[in-house]
Amino acid sequence: MIRILVVEDDRGLREGIELALRREDMTFLLCDGIARAREALADGERVDLILLDLNLPDGSGYDLLKEVKSSRDIPVIILTANDMEIDEVRGLEMGAEDYITKPFSLMVLRARIDKVLKNAGKSKRGVYRFGNLSFCFEEMEIKRGEEEIVLSKTEMKLLQILVENQNIILSREKLIDRIWTDGAEFVDENALSVAVGRLRSKLNEDGEGHLQTVYGKGYVWKA
Repeated sequence: MIRILVVEDDRGLREGIELALRREDMTFLLCDGIARAREALADGERVDLILLDLNLPDGSGYDLLKEVKSSRDIPVIILTANDMEIDEVRGLEMGAEDYITKPFSLMVLRARIDKVLKNAGKSKRGVYRFGNLSFCFEEMEIKRGEEEIVLSKTEMKLLQILVENQNIILSREKLIDRIWTDGAEFVDENALSVAVGRLRSKLNEDGEGHLQTVYGKGYVWKA
């Protein structure tokens, strides 16, 4: 199933895009601003493509584009009324795969979407990037530069939960419940501390890195 995130404050347009482009293998997440888009991206579900307006009520689409391209390998198509050449150049230089000005043909938009998704390919879906670290949980591939890092099943689950909820503090209790789901009645809390320590060591993460301890609350992956 292809998941497309539509970030557009015009309700009629975003719902019209879903209605016109919807098909059996495609689902749409509709957001009216940057805040809701961030929530959608943080909920742990895969997103294959973002359709992004630039002029949003709670900020500039350029800011969201920068955030996405700095940490995740998700293709972005900009849909905007900004028809100045300098705006298009800026969007493309920041990493957008395409730039479409309003008004536009829905047939043309469908063709552009199909082209971008084809070029992205399955191998690029769900890739998170943080400096020289890259994580593809679908392929169970964790790398530092070109070096592959081998994680245990527990370490992989811990990393995936933290990264997919980046910038959100997760309590120890929540992490334990989500990692050890094999029906065990009791899990020693020290097991989580050990897993965090080993994960930090393998990723060369210290206390000031991405994986941070929030004392009295839990852990957070800082993007």
